[in-house]
Amino acid sequence: MQKDNIPNHIAIIPDGNRRWAKKRGLKAWDGHEAGAKNIEKLFRFALKNGIKCLSFWGSSLDNMTRRPLLERKALLDIYKRYFQNLIDGKEIYDEEVRINVIGRWEEQFPESLKKIIREAIQRTKKYKKRVLNFLLAYNGTDEMVYAVQNILSQAPARKKITLELIKENLMTRDCPPVDLVIRTGGDPHLSAGFMMWDIADAQLYFSDENFPDFSEKKFEEALKDFSNRKRRFGK
Repeated sequence: MQKDNIPNHIAIIPDGNRRWAKKRGLKAWDGHEAGAKNIEKLFRFALKNGIKCLSFWGSSLDNMTRRPLLERKALLDIYKRYFQNLIDGKEIYDEEVRINVIGRWEEQFPESLKKIIREAIQRTKKYKKRVLNFLLAYNGTDEMVYAVQNILSQAPARKKITLELIKENLMTRDCPPVDLVIRTGGDPHLSAGFMMWDIADAQLYFSDENFPDFSEKKFEEALKDFSNRKRRFGK
């Protein structure tokens, strides 16, 4: 892997938690638990390898409104425990990692969980060295509607629409462009307009591994693949 060709911003679509659990005769939330443990491992790997910005899509808006009640409750409990782990651990402070949470989580989550998430955001808001984004109750299509509604509410109808104006009104307004999108789970596609504005020039990497099996070694393989590509940005 060429050290001078490390992606600045990696976004991961961690697909396959439920299929991983089903293959093992486990409940869907056991797969989500295994996925959360893997996020911790991949986060540490990213820190060691100089990734400045890492984004995980934790749940779509549909996940939080259409999945079975028991699965949603289990997922919220996982979020609560693992965000608490982040707050209680040393890594985000030692490495000066700013935590961002993007999506409709404040509308969808219980107050006890929102309190923990807000604490993580508040404690790390001044850090500039690294960024860890979690997209929760998030759809990219919903984000674009959100941006358009914001713009319409601010200005007269004749206001000039620019690239900068759209970016300023996105949920992901503070995120740099995504360099590499990694999707696990063996189904090579994008979903629900995931970060559609920010992945406009991103490289795509699809892994057959279900997310709990997407190891640090597999992550390294994705980085090596990226380092060997020549990005043309449409030229």
